[in-house]
Amino acid sequence: MIRIFTLVILCIMTGCASSHTGGSAGEQERGDERIRLGNFSVSLAVSDLEASRAFYEKLGFRAIGGDPAQNWLILQNQTATIGLFQGLFERNTLTFNPGWDRSGSALADFDDVRELQRTLRSRGVALESETDESSTGPAYIFLLDPDGNPILIDQHVPAPRR
Repeated sequence: MIRIFTLVILCIMTGCASSHTGGSAGEQERGDERIRLGNFSVSLAVSDLEASRAFYEKLGFRAIGGDPAQNWLILQNQTATIGLFQGLFERNTLTFNPGWDRSGSALADFDDVRELQRTLRSRGVALESETDESSTGPAYIFLLDPDGNPILIDQHVPAPRR
């Protein structure tokens, strides 16, 4: 099961899925458009930030961002990114950052969180937390998958100019 999940995530991250203009017959029949959720990481709810950092460093992760004084760090090992959050998240959370590439640099073109919110609602996805669609700056939405796993779509940059 983990291998299948890993392959699906790799496929999503590398763009191997068909686009909406040349998608499979199944995609075209459903009318689904591809959406770009942004950079992916797993946000871990940890009880001891320094102990977690030391553990993940033994696995080859290195801190690339964050603020230990505010109880959070971002670590990477090759293509894997994790966030360590002490006292900031109740549960481990799948996190997507629209507008950021893997290094946290702003992208010129991306799907704004407000667009993602509209698309997800139109697809019948219930949102636990929504953002003000009249805003243009950083914003987030929060949802749960069918098993209750939290998903945070957290945009840190202004909406793209189109």
